[in-house]
Amino acid sequence: MTPDRCYLVCATPRSGSTLLCHLLDGTGVAGHPEEYFEALQHSGLPRQPVEYFDRERHANIVERLAFREMPGRDSRPTPNPLWSPETYGRYLAWALDQGTTPNGVFGAKLMWGYLGDFAGLLRGIEGLAGLRVPQLFDAVFPELSYVQITRTDKVRQAVSLWKAVQTQAWRRDRDSDGAHTPRVEPVFSFRAINYLVRLLTAHDASWDAYFLGLGIEPLKVTYEELAEHPAPVVHRVLDHLAIDAPTPLDLGTPRLEAQTDELSEDWVRRVHEHLAALEG
Repeated sequence: MTPDRCYLVCATPRSGSTLLCHLLDGTGVAGHPEEYFEALQHSGLPRQPVEYFDRERHANIVERLAFREMPGRDSRPTPNPLWSPETYGRYLAWALDQGTTPNGVFGAKLMWGYLGDFAGLLRGIEGLAGLRVPQLFDAVFPELSYVQITRTDKVRQAVSLWKAVQTQAWRRDRDSDGAHTPRVEPVFSFRAINYLVRLLTAHDASWDAYFLGLGIEPLKVTYEELAEHPAPVVHRVLDHLAIDAPTPLDLGTPRLEAQTDELSEDWVRRVHEHLAALEG
């Protein structure tokens, strides 16, 4: 299905974007916003754990991640069968069809970390070579709007990301009997977390600069307000997109659970202790 209007949820990892997209999908009128464009140009796969770090500057962190026993490490991930840099237009058409609801609205999630790869793939489509990112998006996403979600507490965000790249547990769903999926036990690293704080801050700033350059103001929401009051946030997004909300708007009980636990809280405390010691 070809959409009439589109929106992108612009985010950084562990900012609450998955929860927001899940809630918007549940309305039935805001597309099916998924991370359709996360595959990197060189591999056709999402960013792997070691690819969050520089192999030379963070050799010990990369080594730790490379040799950890990861869930499913014996099964090699493969790109989507439709994905190919040479015929990316075919994959784009599939994504637009998958992400569009019957009312003609398409939604997708986009991270700054792979924006360049996505743009490079789009430029391989006939007629799009040489276009700048805003022009690319205008060419492939009709009537495009932007929603930006950020997380105010960057230490907690970085702790969550460091846990996720070690365990590859990017979301927590409850199965039918309410049990949680087992995960590999992660280990603390102040150096890794502190680097991720700077990386996430830089990516948020890059989104801000992108919108400033466009001269537009996206709808901005935060993880903290979404977690506290999800329904008003969803209403704000629908209003921003000029989509009539279903009446009543029943979000139900989210399948996704917050992954903060005692381990996360302990790591947050340890990071702040390290930072305080460095300042001293």
